[in-house]
Amino acid sequence: MDPYSLFDTRMRGEFYQTGRLRRSTLTSLRWMAVAGQLVSLFVVQFILKIEVPLLACFVVIATSIILNIAITLLLPLDRLVSNAEAGGQLLFDVLALSALLYFTGGMQNPFALLLLAPVVVSAKTLDMGVFACMAMVVAGLSFALLFFHMPLPWFTGETISLPQMYQYGSWLALLVGTLFTSSYAWRTTAQTKRITQALAATDAILAHEKKLSALGGLAAAAAHKLGTPLSTIQVVAKEIANVAKPDSELADDAELLLSQAKHCREILQELGRRGDKGDIMFDQINLTELIREITEPFIGFEAQINTQIIHPKSGEAEPILTRTPEFVYGLTNIVENAVDFAEAKVKVIGTWSEQSLSIEVIDDGPGFAASVLAKVGEPYISYRPDKKHSAGGMGLGVFIATTLFQRVGGTIKFSNREDAHGARVQMCWPIDNQLAKNSSLFGRKT
Repeated sequence: MDPYSLFDTRMRGEFYQTGRLRRSTLTSLRWMAVAGQLVSLFVVQFILKIEVPLLACFVVIATSIILNIAITLLLPLDRLVSNAEAGGQLLFDVLALSALLYFTGGMQNPFALLLLAPVVVSAKTLDMGVFACMAMVVAGLSFALLFFHMPLPWFTGETISLPQMYQYGSWLALLVGTLFTSSYAWRTTAQTKRITQALAATDAILAHEKKLSALGGLAAAAAHKLGTPLSTIQVVAKEIANVAKPDSELADDAELLLSQAKHCREILQELGRRGDKGDIMFDQINLTELIREITEPFIGFEAQINTQIIHPKSGEAEPILTRTPEFVYGLTNIVENAVDFAEAKVKVIGTWSEQSLSIEVIDDGPGFAASVLAKVGEPYISYRPDKKHSAGGMGLGVFIATTLFQRVGGTIKFSNREDAHGARVQMCWPIDNQLAKNSSLFGRKT
């Protein structure tokens, strides 16, 4: 399966479900609310000695308990619930809390602040429609509680009356707090979701590339599996050669079959000895060959590709690189993006020093937009106006390349050309860096 198709299927199955709350989460939160409400009533009534309408409050709390018990007995708790069910349960919690506030002073009760909790939960986990409905319900109920509520419970023989303007301010503060915390929760959740999806795409593509690189192991398995049928072919060919007349066409065919079967066995034995260690000649590549490999697929496109190797010292041998899927795929992705956005030319420059190796990819396209240049490398953001495709963008491709470079210890820098229009991408990796033993990809020719 194509890695992008695999990623798309995974995203639809895991990230784009309607509702990402488990039923057990909702019931657990409700049990916590019930416990907090009972403790608050006990403290106010029996410790602070403030009279509250216990019976009415206990009836409201009992409905929450009955709902939780019914859900626990009738429905599986380990299921992800839909937006409709999650919204319905959160709406019930809002109504229950509003009823308790009605019996205990309305918006004068400091616990009115808890009305923002269901709204924040819906903003973080549910879709925009449910969040909007929840926010409007909370705004409407809290406004109604400004005018319709029982007196705020207070010490015997004393009364407290907050100015109406103060109550309006409290209601406005609740709305502002709800809007701020919900917006913050929604933005952070959306950003986390984008990063998670993009990393999943990166892992899917990298797994695909590693499967292609693991053909040596598959060849070893093929050598083991094909040994038996080749032995059978050899036995049958020998029997045919024994019964055939000498110098006949059948005898010649039998000898040819024997020789080719023997040759196949030798090849498979070699593959079996090699296993999944790969081909030493294939795994090692110098800088010139690497640049040729990552640019060759795009030769013949509209943009002309020019390559250049800058030797820091005359006659110095090029460093030998170890070919890895992350390394090659990331470089190819950057070159592909440059070709896609270039007007006419793309230049790929390779050089090295004692400490690091550098590859620059420069194009003559529109360059990166100044407003988002600092965000290049974040997923799902379009960085350049695409003159060729109506839905163009570099967000996911550049994020994948950046992530892969960082995984092998490299760095990548994005900028616009100073001498002309166009973009410049510079990639660097350490050579024999003792501070990054797991990421050093290069060795020197000996």
